[in-house]
This record gives sequence, C-alpha cells and structure tokens, in this order.
Amino acid sequence: MSTGMTETNSPYKVAALYHFAVVDDPADLRPDIADVCKSNGLMGTILLAPEGINGTVAGTPDGIDKTIAYLKSLPQFTGLEVKYSAATEMPFLRMKVRLKKEIVTMGVDGIDAARAKGEYVDPLAWNEMIGDPDTIVIDTRNAYEVAIGTFEGAINPDTETFRDFPTWFDDFAKNLRKDTGEQPKIAMFCTGGIRCEKATAYVKAQGFDDVHHLKGGILKYLENVPEEDSSWNGDCFLFDQRVAVGHGLKESDYGQCYACRMPLNAEERASDKYVHGESCPHCFDTKTAEQRERYRERQRQVNQAAQEGRKHLGSR
Repeated sequence: MSTGMTETNSPYKVAALYHFAVVDDPADLRPDIADVCKSNGLMGTILLAPEGINGTVAGTPDGIDKTIAYLKSLPQFTGLEVKYSAATEMPFLRMKVRLKKEIVTMGVDGIDAARAKGEYVDPLAWNEMIGDPDTIVIDTRNAYEVAIGTFEGAINPDTETFRDFPTWFDDFAKNLRKDTGEQPKIAMFCTGGIRCEKATAYVKAQGFDDVHHLKGGILKYLENVPEEDSSWNGDCFLFDQRVAVGHGLKESDYGQCYACRMPLNAEERASDKYVHGESCPHCFDTKTAEQRERYRERQRQVNQAAQEGRKHLGSR
C-alpha cells in the first residue's frame, strides 16, 4: 500500500492529519497525545478542539506509524484522515499539542463539520466531477497558495485568510440564487481536505445541498492521480519548510518570502527586489522602512543562530 513516501531514502516521514469529531474533553486528551508524540521523537504541531483534531508532524517512519496508530485507537479519531510524504530534513523545530476553539479557524459559530458536511469525492473520481460544466468548482485556499497552482476552471475567492471565506461566499451566493432556480452542484478543494470540509458545512448551512469536497485534498490527489491524467496545474503550497510539492508529492523548487508569505520560484528569487528574509518582487514596493528593518533584524538573528550551529525558532 502506498504511503506517499516518494523519496524512499529520506529519513523523515511527514504526516498531515485531521478529523472533525465531537470532542467533549480536548483538555483531557492533550497530555497523553503530547506524551506519545514526544516519546516517539516527533516534531510538529497538533491542534485539539471541541470540533476535532488537526496537525502536521514529522519523525522517523516507525515513530510516525506508532503515533498514528495510537491516535486512531482513540474512539473520537477512528476516522482520522492522514496524508504521508517524505522530507530530507526535519521540517519542524519542536513538538506542540495545543488547545484551540477551532481546528481550522473560520470564525463562525455553530458550523458543525462533524455532522453536517458535504459529500466526499474520491481523488480518482475528482476529474469527472470538475469536468462537468454544470459543476461550480471553488478553491478554498488563500490567494498566495492559489498563485502557484490550482485545478483547471476553479474559482479563486482571492482571500487572505480562511476567515474571509464566509463573507466571500455570502456575496458569491447572491448570484447563484439569482441566476438559477435549481440547486447548483458545488465542489470545493483545499490542500489536505480540512478547510474545504469545513467550507462545505458552511455552504450547506446557507441552504445549498448539492455540495461536495475532494477527500484528502490536493495532496491525496497528487499522490494518487498520475500526472498524465491530472487536471492540476502547477504546484501545491505547504505550510512547512518544503514550501511546495508537485505530482507524486515531490518537493518543488520554491522558496518563500518571509515578509509577505508569497511562494517564490527561481526567477523571482533572482530578482533585484528579492532580499532573503526581507523582501521579494511581490512586496518590495509595499513595505515601510520600519517593516524592512524588522525583517532585516530577524534575518540577522537567523544568520547568527546558523553560525553558532543552532536553529532560530522562526527560520525555515
């Protein structure tokens, strides 16, 4: 069975995991989960909330497998969604298990993704779903993520954070209700499945019933669908040191601007406006002198830590 470990010689296995569930006691679960992660040598972050669990962790293959087996043994998380990949270097600096109000922040009360979400679409059936001209395909990620890759024909809400999605959809839905008297078919996707799953719960709460989302997200699609059959264009942004991956979950040649968060290709990193840790072509003309100095000082600290043989907590 494929684990997504495309680089078999890589020493680290990365697990991106989540599950929406009713969790009555997240504070009670936290110490045991933290102990299991640390005893297995994992690094990364796990979030616990009344609506479920979410996180990305990395470690040895054995350490990851033991930890995932433990999480799936908990009655709340038997349906845990996990996507595996490989990393040549440890992508995280420490292990944190944190309590949160939401496992993915939308900022809208009463959204029940554990019991009122849309229908899953298997990655192998996704092309047929989005190839239907009557299907409205929505990318629920942020604009800087969409900038380096998305599915053919997908709508980009151009949001800065996931908190912006409800406002965008409320405005978008006015046209849906005005243009057709029938329920439109809506298909949504995101990086690993968690944001689009919660987005489907929000959309259903607004009165739309024919709502679907890509099971396992873009990462599961890129892992399972051959490149020659793919409807995906570009690369998939990640929130760790790998920055982005492509088909087969192979690491892509992207860096990231720490000032504006935009992913940067080789040409953008060669620009005169790119200063590592300070600016890039996307934000060079928008940052103040004070902001630039703050980024410059942060980069000095990162460089100093590297010279001393240690990692700066904010570095990538």
